Amino acid sequence: MKVAVIGAQGRMGTAMSAGVQATEGLDLVASLDAGDEITVGSLNGAEAAIEFTRPDSTVANVLALIDAGVHCVVGTTGWTGESLDLVKEKLEQNPSIGVLIAPNYALSAVLAMVFAKKAAAYFESAEVIELHHPGKVDAPSGTALTTAQHIAQARREAGLGEMPDATETDPHGARGAVIEGVHVHAVRLRGLTAHEEVVFGNPGEQLTIRTDSFDRESFFPGVLLGLREVGKRPGLTYGLDQLMEL
Repeated sequence: MKVAVIGAQGRMGTAMSAGVQATEGLDLVASLDAGDEITVGSLNGAEAAIEFTRPDSTVANVLALIDAGVHCVVGTTGWTGESLDLVKEKLEQNPSIGVLIAPNYALSAVLAMVFAKKAAAYFESAEVIELHHPGKVDAPSGTALTTAQHIAQARREAGLGEMPDATETDPHGARGAVIEGVHVHAVRLRGLTAHEEVVFGNPGEQLTIRTDSFDRESFFPGVLLGLREVGKRPGLTYGLDQLMEL
């Protein structure tokens, strides 16, 4: 398979390029970065592209890749409902193209999100802590946002009400962001890569689900799965779990 990497000079792009070059059956034919135009010519015959850039450029990149007839495996976070709708509309004009957008490509992180959703119906309390390197530009992370949404959905389906919390004043925002009733806390610390901890509580017991990516190479197995499957799934697929039969 001929592969292009968009955001090739970034931390994630560098790791993805190395993964492509080290994998038998993949051929890195284009490495594009900020300022490089995404066209049929610049993609150099690529059949699929890996896109790890920034939230402020990813939508335009993905739309250009679809126009060029290239399947996309997208790891940039910060997607909104409106931006996903733009991709869906573009895909309607290019029905043979597949786009995979996932908040995380580390297999452990995908499993942690699935386990958290399964656990959420059985606990009174749940909070999410995500920890990343200080170069990350968005907060909370896409993984934490998706985890919180999954927890909230599971709680609604189980008929659970609001979580116990006697906090009356929080002028400094110490309780973190609130995503559909779930508190999410973001840590940015030198030395970290990508980590998430989901903590559940009941009277007398606690469950902690934690995933740690110590190196960006941890994301490549999930990206490789995406590359191999995205062309078989025309349209938009959101979440690597959709390919893992979980």
